[in-house]
Amino acid sequence: MNVHSSPTFQAAQQVAFHRTELGLILGLYGRMVAAGEWRDYGISNLRDVAVFSIFRRTAENPLYRIEKRPKLRMRQGQYAVIGMDGQILKRGNDLRQVLRVLERKLIRAVK
Repeated sequence: MNVHSSPTFQAAQQVAFHRTELGLILGLYGRMVAAGEWRDYGISNLRDVAVFSIFRRTAENPLYRIEKRPKLRMRQGQYAVIGMDGQILKRGNDLRQVLRVLERKLIRAVK
């Protein structure tokens, strides 16, 4: 049996959000759902990137994508918030700071 074909090895190759990272993201998500701004989400764990997609309605394109790319840790930062049009709204190595760009939208939604 080849080691590279085992499911355990392939799972190790995928990028995923850690429990603490998901806690921060889901905390913000819950506040935005309570404000009536967001309704659904999806999580993708791929080879080079983990993506948390946020939707206003289930059948649309995501409003925002929160991406984790560990290979960019020493460059622009491993976390990024990307808008619906593909524009990078914020990038960095501190997830809490990167998510602040979406917290501003919560403040506007509550007014």
